[in-house]
Amino acid sequence: MIVYNKVSKIYKEGEAPVLKDINLEIKEGEFITFVGYSGAGKSTLLKMVYAEENPTKGDVYFHKKKINNLKRKQLPKHRQQIGTVFQDYKLLPKKNVWQNIAFAMEVAGKTEEEIGEDIPQIIDIVNLKNKVNKYPEELSGGEQQKVALARALVNRPKVLVADEPTGNLDPISTWEIMQLLLKINEYGTTVMLATHDKDVVNRIAKRVISMDKGRIIKDDIKGKYCI
Repeated sequence: MIVYNKVSKIYKEGEAPVLKDINLEIKEGEFITFVGYSGAGKSTLLKMVYAEENPTKGDVYFHKKKINNLKRKQLPKHRQQIGTVFQDYKLLPKKNVWQNIAFAMEVAGKTEEEIGEDIPQIIDIVNLKNKVNKYPEELSGGEQQKVALARALVNRPKVLVADEPTGNLDPISTWEIMQLLLKINEYGTTVMLATHDKDVVNRIAKRVISMDKGRIIKDDIKGKYCI
């Protein structure tokens, strides 16, 4: 589904590469966790999936289509297939839960009828039925991340990219988000997760890609944190 072919990335000439000769294949429906110290290259690798970054050398493929160096007009269609969740929730502060999720659908060109049908389903999945009229400042960190997750999923992406989604959360909220990611994966969505949380990685026991200084140093199908 996603293939990195001899991918390297250098941000500034003369500096060390952020990624070095990455070869990696991710199959449809997989749940993959990327681990490594800060600066290992995890975020850059993830950004290439939704074409925010392009390789300096090598190619990235999404469903056999080369996606590095997509033209600007091609980016929206490609990115509609990918949901993204980050450590900072990026919610719109003057919109409530329903409106934040609806906004993502409006941008994608969905009708009011589609919005009315789909949002209750996704709100039910993330367990926020009693929070639909609340604004971000009225929610806990875990609840805000659930809204961000719902917004990322409401357009039914093929891939969910989650870059340190639990970095600001307490252990209970962290595990709630992980359970949601596992549930989403069970529905068939490919999940690419970057995290520093060793306990989470070992507990979910999915494929783990360990990175160090821009290289993949281990690909463990048994899901063990080895950094």
